[in-house]
Amino acid sequence: MTYAVVYSSKTGNTKAIAQAIGEALPKAQCVYIGEPKKEGAEADIIFAGSWTDKGNCDQEMAAFLEGLKGKKVALFGTAGFGGSQEYFQQLAQRFAQHLEGSNQLVGSYFCQGKMPQAVRTRYEKMAQDAPQDPKVKGMLENFDRAASHPDQIDLAQAQDFARQIWNQIQ
Repeated sequence: MTYAVVYSSKTGNTKAIAQAIGEALPKAQCVYIGEPKKEGAEADIIFAGSWTDKGNCDQEMAAFLEGLKGKKVALFGTAGFGGSQEYFQQLAQRFAQHLEGSNQLVGSYFCQGKMPQAVRTRYEKMAQDAPQDPKVKGMLENFDRAASHPDQIDLAQAQDFARQIWNQIQ
């Protein structure tokens, strides 16, 4: 059984998760770790991850997932807005919609990821324009919570996820 870890990462968050997954699995069975390319589709199981772009995977990962046929796929990703397993499950479902029917979704792992400082600057401007808006206050609080993610706990959980999937399909 071979595997590939294929990821799209805008700020390095998803790349960190991908590297943790790769470190958790047997090196001898790895055929590819990197950005979406056809070599990543040649494994028996594909760990496919993306940053979250407007509530879904980015276009590059969507195209990669749409090209898979007859594969076991484990999805992973990071999201600036997070902390809720329900939200992460929604992301997994949206990512999975890019898989055609011959593929088998074998699991998913999502965690929060830090956002660029430009996002906080935008939120601060919004707070100046609407200082009493609780939604804007929540957005700033979420940004600050996300600043430390993915952290060591997130990386360890990603590794546990990868090992569980690997052991499950052996």
